[in-house]
Amino acid sequence: MTNAPADPAPGRQIQTLDALTADQEQAVRALLAEAARTDGQQAVSEQGRLQLRGGRREGVQHFLVSVGDTLTGYAQLEATDPVEAPAAELVVHPSHRGQGNGRALGSALLAASGRRLRVWAHGGHAAARHLAQVLGLAKFRELRQLRRPLAPLNIPEPVYPDGVTVRTFVPGQDDAAWLAVNAAAFAHHPEQGSMSQRDLDDRKAESWFDPKGFFLAVRDADADGGPGGEIVGFHWTKVHADEQLGEVYVVGIRPDAQGGGFGKALTATGLRHLAAEGLPTAMLYVDADNTAAVTVYERLGFTTHEVDLMYRSES
Repeated sequence: MTNAPADPAPGRQIQTLDALTADQEQAVRALLAEAARTDGQQAVSEQGRLQLRGGRREGVQHFLVSVGDTLTGYAQLEATDPVEAPAAELVVHPSHRGQGNGRALGSALLAASGRRLRVWAHGGHAAARHLAQVLGLAKFRELRQLRRPLAPLNIPEPVYPDGVTVRTFVPGQDDAAWLAVNAAAFAHHPEQGSMSQRDLDDRKAESWFDPKGFFLAVRDADADGGPGGEIVGFHWTKVHADEQLGEVYVVGIRPDAQGGGFGKALTATGLRHLAAEGLPTAMLYVDADNTAAVTVYERLGFTTHEVDLMYRSES
């Protein structure tokens, strides 16, 4: 643990930690839940929330800002990408906004990263844009959340090339092969492409994980349809039960198999599964500048629901 530079606000302290205690994790989760109720969305991504638990993680730091015994804000800094600047997310408790807590956290993040920083603003709210401006950060990435109704589904039947079949993920058996295909498919995307066995295990331990919604396109599978075959693409779906939302969680195609209609077919397979689960709506995230993917999804009936923005320092 280290202490951030002195804060001029009376009684305000910022701690920088490599890992959270059980009590600290509980307090941060309570803060995140209260902020989500106010904002209508999570301020910290799924990956960030998973990294609250399990002890120390290489390259991850937690920032707790408090006044007295009250936790007023939280930030997480991840410096695992060998090329890009460290990435951060931050949130201030709704009852303690407008009091300089966000700026204090942002300044601590800039100091910890050597003023080489990227920060997510989920939802792109005006307050986040103002804080980015105050901190001297410029917008450089836009992540769109798209949605479409699942009834009526009205999408074509998925068609796969000869020799390719679709089966579901087998935990333990398919882990290593899937991680290799995921890394190849998302080599240009550090957040997804760097997933490790620990990251996969974290997700497999979540209550939403369901292998029957995790589809693998395999070439030369066993003749009897059993597990096997060379993975060339996948569609991992996710169900947000409380919100009655199905998610196109991740669609990936091995580079040497791209261009054969796999993305469209796998997306259709997953959407049919989510519709069969009785979910009324599907969602997904896609980078605004990924025009090929945006086009595929728009042709499948998706439209923009909201946007997340990422800002970065100019230095």
